Amino acid sequence: MKVRGTVLAASALAVCLAAAGCGPDAGEGKGPAAKATASGPEGREPRPAASASSGPAPTSDGRTLTEAQLAEVALTTGEVPGFDIAPLPGSDERGTEKSEDEACRPITAVINGSPEPAPAATVFRTATDTREEGRDDQTVVTEILTAHRAGGAEEMMRSLREAVRACADGFRTTGEDGPSTYTDVKALPAPGAGQESLAYQVTGSLEGAPVPLVFHLVRTGSTVVTFYAADFLTGKTPEVPSALVTRQAAKLP
Repeated sequence: MKVRGTVLAASALAVCLAAAGCGPDAGEGKGPAAKATASGPEGREPRPAASASSGPAPTSDGRTLTEAQLAEVALTTGEVPGFDIAPLPGSDERGTEKSEDEACRPITAVINGSPEPAPAATVFRTATDTREEGRDDQTVVTEILTAHRAGGAEEMMRSLREAVRACADGFRTTGEDGPSTYTDVKALPAPGAGQESLAYQVTGSLEGAPVPLVFHLVRTGSTVVTFYAADFLTGKTPEVPSALVTRQAAKLP
């Protein structure tokens, strides 16, 4: 597994997987382990998710948003204290991994930055904790906002729930840069935001060291937001800050 940058390698799902051999275990034995940032400070444990019943259930007008409309509802700098929000460079480059097990295909699709069913529109953002500027373990989270046609958002969430259960023992993929192995998949406490939410961890490796990839998803109406974080340094489960999830979910129509 190769990484081509520091912050981008840790935060940019599409950029990272589009880089040569970026998939876990790809390029194993090709040299010393690459150095990259992590998405959460060493020793930091995920904070408990907010309860889904802590307030009135959100409503939605059910619209399938255009790319421009997705950009309008995406988080911006200043909306979550301490976080700088920016478009994700290179987001037109997607991963090419294909799961050897069809049941794990939905997970692989998200890893590639191309969730299924194919969305009508997609917008990428990164959220960087500016309070941790200069730290090797600076928190950086990637957001993928996807707008779906009728039933597509619900299908995406449903298929991922099924895949998390089916692929608990891990899976293998093949791609342009060779095979990759993910050793396990496990459900995490859901964010409790939006009309529906889901969280899970997929564990890959970087030159034999475990690399946990964490995904938090929230759906409101026909829009799904996927939050992604990775830890390339400590092997600990990275954190997706709840403030990012709840604030973004509150903006979905």
